[in-house]
Amino acid sequence: MTVLLVHDDREYLRDPGEELQTDLGVLDVPEDVEPGTTLETHLGEPFEVRPLRGPDLFNHFERTGAPMMPRDVGLVAGHTGVGRGDRVLDAGTGTGVLAAYLGRMGADVTTFERDPDFAEVARGNMELADVTDRVDVRAGDVTEALDEGDLDDESPFDVLTLDTGDAPAVVARAPDLLVGGGFLAVYSPFVEQTREIVAAAREAGLADVETFETIQRRMDFDDRGSRPSTAGVGHTGYLTFARRS
Repeated sequence: MTVLLVHDDREYLRDPGEELQTDLGVLDVPEDVEPGTTLETHLGEPFEVRPLRGPDLFNHFERTGAPMMPRDVGLVAGHTGVGRGDRVLDAGTGTGVLAAYLGRMGADVTTFERDPDFAEVARGNMELADVTDRVDVRAGDVTEALDEGDLDDESPFDVLTLDTGDAPAVVARAPDLLVGGGFLAVYSPFVEQTREIVAAAREAGLADVETFETIQRRMDFDDRGSRPSTAGVGHTGYLTFARRS
Protein backbone atom coordinates (compact mmCIF):
# COMPACT_ATOMS: atom_id res chain seq x y z
CA MET A 1 0.00 0.00 0.00
CA THR A 2 1.74 3.14 -1.20
CA VAL A 3 1.36 6.11 1.13
CA LEU A 4 1.90 9.83 0.79
CA LEU A 5 4.48 11.46 3.07
CA VAL A 6 3.76 15.17 3.53
CA HIS A 7 5.90 17.92 5.05
CA ASP A 8 4.52 21.42 4.43
CA ASP A 9 4.35 21.69 0.62
CA ARG A 10 6.51 18.64 -0.02
CA GLU A 11 4.99 15.28 -0.97
CA TYR A 12 6.67 11.93 -1.50
CA LEU A 13 5.32 8.50 -2.40
CA ARG A 14 6.75 5.50 -0.58
CA ASP A 15 5.80 1.89 0.09
CA PRO A 16 6.00 0.29 3.54
CA GLY A 17 9.58 -0.75 4.27
CA GLU A 18 11.11 1.84 1.95
CA GLU A 19 13.44 4.68 2.85
CA LEU A 20 13.03 8.39 2.17
CA GLN A 21 16.16 10.51 1.85
CA THR A 22 15.85 14.29 1.68
CA ASP A 23 17.70 17.35 2.95
CA LEU A 24 15.33 17.08 5.94
CA GLY A 25 16.90 13.78 6.91
CA VAL A 26 16.43 10.07 6.42
CA LEU A 27 13.10 8.43 7.19
CA ASP A 28 12.39 4.69 7.30
CA VAL A 29 8.76 3.84 6.50
CA PRO A 30 7.64 1.00 8.83
CA GLU A 31 6.18 -2.16 7.32
CA ASP A 32 3.04 -1.59 9.40
CA VAL A 33 2.73 2.13 8.63
CA GLU A 34 -0.77 3.53 9.11
CA PRO A 35 -2.25 6.64 7.47
CA GLY A 36 -2.88 9.38 9.99
CA THR A 37 0.34 8.83 11.87
CA THR A 38 3.40 11.10 11.92
CA LEU A 39 6.91 9.85 11.19
CA GLU A 40 10.14 11.71 11.89
CA THR A 41 13.43 11.77 10.02
CA HIS A 42 16.68 11.19 11.89
CA LEU A 43 16.88 14.99 12.12
CA GLY A 44 13.52 15.20 13.85
CA GLU A 45 11.55 16.60 10.89
CA PRO A 46 7.92 15.39 10.92
CA PHE A 47 6.13 13.86 7.93
CA GLU A 48 2.40 13.17 8.00
CA VAL A 49 1.35 9.83 6.54
CA ARG A 50 -1.71 10.07 4.27
CA PRO A 51 -3.60 7.55 2.16
CA LEU A 52 -3.72 8.22 -1.56
CA ARG A 53 -6.91 9.98 -2.63
CA GLY A 54 -8.07 10.84 -6.13
CA PRO A 55 -6.43 14.28 -6.31
CA ASP A 56 -3.17 12.74 -5.09
CA LEU A 57 -3.27 10.26 -7.94
CA PHE A 58 -3.82 13.10 -10.41
CA ASN A 59 -0.76 14.87 -9.03
CA HIS A 60 1.53 11.82 -8.84
CA PHE A 61 0.58 9.59 -11.79
CA GLU A 62 3.27 9.16 -14.41
CA ARG A 63 1.98 11.19 -17.34
CA THR A 64 1.93 10.39 -21.04
CA GLY A 65 0.10 13.56 -22.01
CA ALA A 66 -2.43 16.00 -20.61
CA PRO A 67 -4.63 13.99 -18.21
CA MET A 68 -8.33 14.55 -17.72
CA MET A 69 -8.84 17.18 -15.03
CA PRO A 70 -10.61 16.27 -11.78
CA ARG A 71 -13.42 18.69 -12.64
CA ASP A 72 -14.05 16.76 -15.87
CA VAL A 73 -14.04 13.47 -13.98
CA GLY A 74 -16.60 14.95 -11.60
CA LEU A 75 -18.90 15.87 -14.48
CA VAL A 76 -18.61 12.36 -15.94
CA ALA A 77 -19.48 10.82 -12.58
CA GLY A 78 -22.31 13.24 -11.90
CA HIS A 79 -23.97 13.02 -15.31
CA THR A 80 -23.69 9.23 -15.72
CA GLY A 81 -24.24 8.21 -12.10
CA VAL A 82 -21.51 5.59 -12.49
CA GLY A 83 -21.02 3.56 -9.34
CA ARG A 84 -20.19 0.24 -7.75
CA GLY A 85 -20.91 -2.75 -9.93
CA ASP A 86 -21.25 -0.81 -13.16
CA ARG A 87 -19.38 -2.05 -16.22
CA VAL A 88 -17.57 0.68 -18.16
CA LEU A 89 -16.01 0.62 -21.62
CA ASP A 90 -13.43 3.39 -21.89
CA ALA A 91 -11.30 4.35 -24.89
CA GLY A 92 -8.37 6.74 -24.90
CA THR A 93 -6.82 5.71 -21.57
CA GLY A 94 -3.89 8.10 -21.72
CA THR A 95 -2.48 8.61 -18.24
CA GLY A 96 -5.47 6.73 -16.83
CA VAL A 97 -6.90 9.35 -14.50
CA LEU A 98 -10.54 8.71 -15.50
CA ALA A 99 -10.15 4.92 -15.43
CA ALA A 100 -8.55 5.06 -11.98
CA TYR A 101 -11.26 7.30 -10.56
CA LEU A 102 -13.99 5.04 -11.96
CA GLY A 103 -12.27 1.98 -10.57
CA ARG A 104 -12.03 3.56 -7.13
CA MET A 105 -15.76 4.30 -7.36
CA GLY A 106 -16.30 0.55 -7.63
CA ALA A 107 -16.90 0.27 -11.38
CA ASP A 108 -15.31 -2.47 -13.49
CA VAL A 109 -13.48 -0.75 -16.34
CA THR A 110 -12.17 -2.06 -19.65
CA THR A 111 -10.04 0.68 -21.15
CA PHE A 112 -8.25 0.83 -24.51
CA GLU A 113 -5.06 2.75 -25.26
CA ARG A 114 -3.65 2.68 -28.80
CA ASP A 115 -0.03 3.34 -27.83
CA PRO A 116 1.47 0.20 -26.20
CA ASP A 117 4.01 2.27 -24.25
CA PHE A 118 1.27 4.55 -22.93
CA ALA A 119 -0.79 1.49 -21.99
CA GLU A 120 2.12 0.11 -19.98
CA VAL A 121 2.45 3.40 -18.11
CA ALA A 122 -1.29 3.36 -17.42
CA ARG A 123 -1.01 -0.16 -15.97
CA GLY A 124 1.64 1.10 -13.57
CA ASN A 125 -0.65 3.96 -12.60
CA MET A 126 -3.47 1.49 -11.92
CA GLU A 127 -1.15 -0.34 -9.53
CA LEU A 128 -0.47 2.92 -7.71
CA ALA A 129 -4.22 3.57 -7.53
CA ASP A 130 -4.76 0.01 -6.23
CA VAL A 131 -7.43 -0.73 -8.86
CA THR A 132 -5.78 -3.48 -10.94
CA ASP A 133 -8.59 -5.81 -9.89
CA ARG A 134 -11.15 -3.43 -11.42
CA VAL A 135 -9.38 -1.74 -14.33
CA ASP A 136 -8.22 -3.76 -17.33
CA VAL A 137 -5.88 -1.69 -19.52
CA ARG A 138 -5.67 -3.07 -23.05
CA ALA A 139 -3.24 -1.92 -25.72
CA GLY A 140 -5.14 -1.50 -28.97
CA ASP A 141 -7.86 0.32 -30.87
CA VAL A 142 -11.36 -0.08 -29.47
CA THR A 143 -12.91 0.08 -32.95
CA GLU A 144 -10.74 -2.82 -34.10
CA ALA A 145 -11.67 -4.77 -30.98
CA LEU A 146 -15.33 -4.17 -31.75
CA ASP A 147 -14.92 -5.14 -35.41
CA GLU A 148 -13.16 -8.36 -34.43
CA GLY A 149 -15.79 -9.24 -31.84
CA ASP A 150 -13.34 -9.15 -28.93
CA LEU A 151 -15.94 -7.49 -26.70
CA ASP A 152 -18.96 -9.58 -27.70
CA ASP A 153 -18.83 -11.60 -24.48
CA GLU A 154 -18.42 -8.47 -22.35
CA SER A 155 -21.09 -6.11 -23.69
CA PRO A 156 -23.45 -4.48 -23.13
CA PHE A 157 -21.94 -1.93 -20.79
CA ASP A 158 -23.55 0.44 -18.31
CA VAL A 159 -21.37 3.40 -19.29
CA LEU A 160 -19.29 4.23 -22.38
CA THR A 161 -16.58 6.89 -21.98
CA LEU A 162 -14.50 8.14 -24.91
CA ASP A 163 -11.53 10.47 -25.39
CA THR A 164 -10.37 9.53 -28.89
CA GLY A 165 -10.07 11.08 -32.31
CA ASP A 166 -12.51 8.57 -33.82
CA ALA A 167 -15.11 9.06 -31.09
CA PRO A 168 -17.97 9.82 -33.55
CA ALA A 169 -17.55 6.39 -35.15
CA VAL A 170 -17.74 4.68 -31.75
CA VAL A 171 -20.70 6.84 -30.70
CA ALA A 172 -22.59 5.51 -33.73
CA ARG A 173 -22.28 2.04 -32.22
CA ALA A 174 -23.35 3.10 -28.73
CA PRO A 175 -26.88 1.58 -28.95
CA ASP A 176 -25.29 -1.86 -29.41
CA LEU A 177 -22.75 -1.30 -26.62
CA LEU A 178 -24.98 0.09 -23.86
CA VAL A 179 -27.66 -1.47 -21.70
CA GLY A 180 -31.08 0.16 -21.74
CA GLY A 181 -30.73 3.43 -19.86
CA GLY A 182 -26.94 3.27 -20.14
CA PHE A 183 -24.92 6.47 -20.50
CA LEU A 184 -22.40 7.83 -22.97
CA ALA A 185 -19.78 10.44 -22.02
CA VAL A 186 -17.39 11.85 -24.61
CA TYR A 187 -14.55 14.30 -24.00
CA SER A 188 -13.11 16.43 -26.80
CA PRO A 189 -10.81 19.47 -26.76
CA PHE A 190 -12.25 20.80 -30.04
CA VAL A 191 -15.62 22.25 -31.01
CA GLU A 192 -15.46 20.77 -34.51
CA GLN A 193 -15.18 17.21 -33.24
CA THR A 194 -17.82 17.88 -30.60
CA ARG A 195 -20.30 18.82 -33.33
CA GLU A 196 -19.59 15.49 -35.05
CA ILE A 197 -20.08 13.65 -31.77
CA VAL A 198 -23.44 15.32 -31.16
CA ALA A 199 -24.55 14.56 -34.73
CA ALA A 200 -23.52 10.92 -34.36
CA ALA A 201 -25.36 10.58 -31.04
CA ARG A 202 -28.55 12.03 -32.49
CA GLU A 203 -28.34 9.92 -35.63
CA ALA A 204 -27.85 6.82 -33.47
CA GLY A 205 -31.11 7.62 -31.71
CA LEU A 206 -29.60 8.34 -28.32
CA ALA A 207 -31.64 10.45 -25.93
CA ASP A 208 -30.84 13.44 -23.71
CA VAL A 209 -27.89 14.60 -25.85
CA GLU A 210 -26.23 17.61 -24.25
CA THR A 211 -22.80 19.21 -24.29
CA PHE A 212 -20.98 21.29 -21.68
CA GLU A 213 -17.85 23.38 -21.93
CA THR A 214 -15.80 22.75 -18.81
CA ILE A 215 -14.58 25.98 -17.27
CA GLN A 216 -13.35 26.51 -13.75
CA ARG A 217 -11.78 29.61 -12.20
CA ARG A 218 -9.83 29.58 -8.96
CA MET A 219 -10.40 32.55 -6.68
CA ASP A 220 -7.55 34.61 -5.21
CA PHE A 221 -7.95 36.42 -1.88
CA ASP A 222 -5.40 38.89 -0.54
CA ASP A 223 -5.20 42.22 1.27
CA ARG A 224 -5.98 44.17 -1.91
CA GLY A 225 -9.19 42.34 -2.66
CA SER A 226 -10.71 39.23 -4.18
CA ARG A 227 -10.87 38.19 -7.82
CA PRO A 228 -10.59 35.17 -10.13
CA SER A 229 -7.02 34.01 -10.56
CA THR A 230 -5.22 35.08 -13.73
CA ALA A 231 -3.05 31.94 -13.56
CA GLY A 232 -3.88 28.46 -14.77
CA VAL A 233 -6.14 27.11 -17.49
CA GLY A 234 -9.82 27.82 -17.01
CA HIS A 235 -11.06 25.95 -20.10
CA THR A 236 -10.18 22.31 -20.67
CA GLY A 237 -12.61 20.99 -23.25
CA TYR A 238 -16.13 19.83 -24.06
CA LEU A 239 -18.08 16.95 -22.57
CA THR A 240 -21.03 15.45 -24.42
CA PHE A 241 -23.48 13.17 -22.65
CA ALA A 242 -26.25 11.00 -24.02
CA ARG A 243 -28.33 8.04 -22.92
CA ARG A 244 -29.68 4.94 -24.55
CA SER A 245 -33.45 4.92 -24.19
